[in-house]
Amino acid sequence: MSAATTPANLKAQLKTGQRLLGFDVGSKTVGLALSDALLMTATPLETLRRGRRFRDDAEKIKALIERENIGGLVYGWPVHMTGEESPRCQATRAFAENLEKVISRPYLFWDERMSTAAVERTLLEADTSRRKRAEVVDKLAAAYILQGALYALG
Repeated sequence: MSAATTPANLKAQLKTGQRLLGFDVGSKTVGLALSDALLMTATPLETLRRGRRFRDDAEKIKALIERENIGGLVYGWPVHMTGEESPRCQATRAFAENLEKVISRPYLFWDERMSTAAVERTLLEADTSRRKRAEVVDKLAAAYILQGALYALG
């Protein structure tokens, strides 16, 4: 599969009942979020601490994709506020392309500007401790990213 160019294109490639998996790809962790089967709601799932070998991370994600009936993937696209690609875009693209070699699913890059900031702000307003914020921010950012894509699916 290759990258879907629009949310509608991604949705057209899904079978009824398939879910989407959202990613917030970082250098040390990957936040994961899962949609419901109706493609309406994103739920934070887990934060995967990245291992030394991509293959190990990919096997964990592959098992999750198969277990949860995942039909498509949504990657947070870390562009600058100006819309220009950041250095993290290249790392995210490489992650997506490498994962595609392990399990083929249509995927979409979704603008993630301000996702982490929005999640951090919400956690601060909820008076969440620094330690707890560090534990949950990546999976919550993945859910924020995925929810934005779900809204665009219509």
